[in-house]
Amino acid sequence: MDAFFASVEQRDFPELLGKAVIVGGSPSDRGVVCAASYEARKFGCRSAMSTSQALRLCPQAILRPPRFQAYREASQLIHAIFHEITDLIEPVSLDEAYLDVSSQVCDFDHALSMSRRLKKDILDETHLTASVGIGPNKFLAKIASDFKKPDGLFIIRPEEAINFLAPLAVRVIPGVGPKTEQRLKIMKVFTVSDLRERSVEELQEFLGRKYGSRLRQLAFGEDDAPVVSARAPKSVSQERTFSTDMSDLEAMKVILGDLAEMVARRLNRKQLKAHTIGIKIRFEDFHIVTRATTIEEATDDAERIANVTKSLLERVPLHGDKIRLLGVRTAGFDEPRDLDEELPERIVQMRLW
Repeated sequence: MDAFFASVEQRDFPELLGKAVIVGGSPSDRGVVCAASYEARKFGCRSAMSTSQALRLCPQAILRPPRFQAYREASQLIHAIFHEITDLIEPVSLDEAYLDVSSQVCDFDHALSMSRRLKKDILDETHLTASVGIGPNKFLAKIASDFKKPDGLFIIRPEEAINFLAPLAVRVIPGVGPKTEQRLKIMKVFTVSDLRERSVEELQEFLGRKYGSRLRQLAFGEDDAPVVSARAPKSVSQERTFSTDMSDLEAMKVILGDLAEMVARRLNRKQLKAHTIGIKIRFEDFHIVTRATTIEEATDDAERIANVTKSLLERVPLHGDKIRLLGVRTAGFDEPRDLDEELPERIVQMRLW
């Protein structure tokens, strides 16, 4: 979907049409941008940016608080349209999903016709625009979906993939963020074509064995990852950003207890028990420290999780430094119950996170 949260706001409040809209938290409470309309993006506003920074870049922007229920309702309508085409749907977030239509189409021209109809059905049903990418695998479909935004439709056929990818900046590859991009620049890798010229051994040495191998595979347009219609969560976490930086250790322990309680409720709801418990600390200078431990007997007990996180916190040399964020994370789950039963809830949570 195109600037999903902001587009829903513009749809529901016509006076916002054509104007720069930012959906996010209050700038006075360290809020962050959830979505920015395309009018706001022209000024450099983007999701995950602090609201205060976005408003500095675009002072005329209209700030709207998130209305997650409205976004969930729109997402549910969109997913209902998806299910008219295929049940092989992998939700990525409230506004993005992979659809495997291999058994529904006879060739790529058929897929293109189906995509036009899909875009029309979404627009008719929700009055929102979607951008659709078509490719022989998830990687190429994702790149295609971003290529003609907003309201885009683009196809990368198998025989076109090598030449299409070659001149693109390496940042186009999903998962290549600023840090990886900088490391690749050290290797004189700026484009996908440059990436292909590096041996898998070189990339593994710089980026790690698994990731280096994966990047080189993607550089040639190869991706064998299937569309997974239901998957178990890999972690359950909860964070809190403070309106005022804090350094009081005992106060931080109280907050860890609150976060542990919220995580435990979610574990119980999903019928999961975790072996790994960890904490995340973001200091006032924005550097992050994480600590984790693995326990022998998996747990979903709030008190147990809280005690472990407090113990982890005590091992971090704080030296009176101020903290702006604390988080609790659990992972290493025992087998959950039947995944199909949890799919609707999991779709919503993936969107919000």
